[in-house]
Amino acid sequence: MRLGVFRGLKDRLDRLFGRGVVDERLFEDLEDALLSADVGLTEVESMLEELRQRARKDRAGEPERVRALLKEIVIGRLAGDEADLRVGPTPPTVYLFLGVNGSGKTTTIAKLAYRLRKQGKRVLLAAADTFRAAAIEQLEVWAGRVGADIVRGTPGGDPAAAVFDAITAAKARGADYVLADTAGRQHTRSGLMQELAKVVRVAGKALGRQPDEVLLVLDGHTGQNAVRQAEEFSRVTGVSGLVVTKLDGTAKGGAVLGMKERLGIPVKLLGVGERPEDLRAFSAEEFAEDLLECDLSFGLGASGWASSRWPCSVWPAPMTTCRGNRRCSAFCCRPVTRSGEGK
Repeated sequence: MRLGVFRGLKDRLDRLFGRGVVDERLFEDLEDALLSADVGLTEVESMLEELRQRARKDRAGEPERVRALLKEIVIGRLAGDEADLRVGPTPPTVYLFLGVNGSGKTTTIAKLAYRLRKQGKRVLLAAADTFRAAAIEQLEVWAGRVGADIVRGTPGGDPAAAVFDAITAAKARGADYVLADTAGRQHTRSGLMQELAKVVRVAGKALGRQPDEVLLVLDGHTGQNAVRQAEEFSRVTGVSGLVVTKLDGTAKGGAVLGMKERLGIPVKLLGVGERPEDLRAFSAEEFAEDLLECDLSFGLGASGWASSRWPCSVWPAPMTTCRGNRRCSAFCCRPVTRSGEGK
């Protein structure tokens, strides 16, 4: 299932690969394009160095072959991130959600609660963002919509106490899951961050083990600042997984590439829209496809001929004779109509 993100980057990459030439300019333009998508400089330089080496070894003379190699590199960098959310050995399974204000914590909790309820699980929401009365009310509305129980914190009260009460109530009611909202914290405010560390400790005491997941929710629009947020939150609270939200086609989202290499924290969920079902498990392959997918409409001139070579998979036959009497299973130069069908 496609994610539908990185539309702006894909348009730019289509133009670059549509030149039909593999040269140093292509690699330089790739560097600019990836940086514009908020992929970190260190990651871009490392990936492109590997890409140059692999392209030379593979004798990749086709831009689309270079594109395929880059996709393989991206998948390799993200491999292992496709970890499912952990389920506790005994109920309730407890997930704590952290993040700055506006990152999408409450909406993410609602989406996950919706998914779990669709699976027949009993869910209890912990409204522990006691610093914003509106946040408590918002979560209460969502609880009613998805059919979840809720334990409300007292506005201005102790958020750790609210989480403790929620876990205790979940045990008494036989709930399968506790999804706990916490107050938004700026990662630069050390005193407030320490309060989050207290929430994690108290949750562990109430549960009898560490929370099953401590999930940091990051806004996909924040770019490299999201990496810095992850560094600080992880240092204080022991983040076990990341949720990247608002990847609705306008976000850059390339910072995801650096999170595993720098932090060793897997991306577990992606928010790709506003509907309850728009919460996806992270897939390295889907992410790479969205980052680097070939648009089969580019390069089509007025004459109806493709100006660059085309993936043979768009044709009925899996192999085609390429221009220059070369046969390959990946590229071809057949004339095409504007609908993408062979003439």
